[in-house]
Amino acid sequence: MSRGDTTLRRGAPGRRRSADCKIPPGSAAARRETRAPTPRWLRAQVHVSRQRLVSDSGDLKYRRIVLKLSGEALCGKEGGFGIDTATLKNTAKEIAEVAKTGVQLGLVVGGGNIFRGLKGASEGMDRAQSDYMGMLATVINSLALQDALENSGAKTRVMTALEIRDVAEPYIRRRAIRHLERGYVVVFAAGTGNPYFSTDTAAALRAMEIRADALFKATKVDGIYDRDPRKHDDAKMYHQVSYDKFLSAHLAVMDSTAVTLCRENGMPIRVFKMQPGNIRAVAKGEDVGTVVGED
Repeated sequence: MSRGDTTLRRGAPGRRRSADCKIPPGSAAARRETRAPTPRWLRAQVHVSRQRLVSDSGDLKYRRIVLKLSGEALCGKEGGFGIDTATLKNTAKEIAEVAKTGVQLGLVVGGGNIFRGLKGASEGMDRAQSDYMGMLATVINSLALQDALENSGAKTRVMTALEIRDVAEPYIRRRAIRHLERGYVVVFAAGTGNPYFSTDTAAALRAMEIRADALFKATKVDGIYDRDPRKHDDAKMYHQVSYDKFLSAHLAVMDSTAVTLCRENGMPIRVFKMQPGNIRAVAKGEDVGTVVGED
């Protein structure tokens, strides 16, 4: 090509297209040049939707949270087995309503309604093998929760600590944060991907990795008590308890490894009863359940 030739070369930077240079039909450049501008009414509608999202999320105390659900929360009864579809739909509906307010939601669900690793180990199974089976149980619950959430109108992604690419994405921290920023509910499945660690610890770990504002745990009781309220009528409920007191008193509502991890990284924990309206209430910062934090 001569020095004076102004014809555009493919990939030549800093050159302008000459008048006689033709754009191949069907190419990306042709689609860009023929693309119609966004109608004014649609731009206005998008603006109104964004303003509504801001106004709806104005009463929320937390911008990003991780919610830990037990597997029993999906089966509808304590000690039950499997997934109760009515309970699953009701749980997903409330989570979807919270997600629509603008709070970024990460979920960790247990697998006790299908298989508990500790129970298998106590009956003679290899502990690591048993824990991996428990991780797969959490994947089953996560896929069920994803389906229910999407039927309730919430965009959802399942990310697993064990690679199961045919059914879910592998967990990548930066991708998970990106999903949350784009408005997806992210379900973290398969625990930490390592045996000997509970899903409570997985929830604490994910909360710190995605820089959540708080870790919530939904349980069968109203909060943290000094003794089991189902066995002792005089059990006293704490409205606030320090990390150190939780660990020294051996309060069993949450795994001690998870609480230690939260203490070392300043992650506040709120434990509350899984009942209608409570997830929205704690997202707004209402005084529901028990807060575990600094002295």
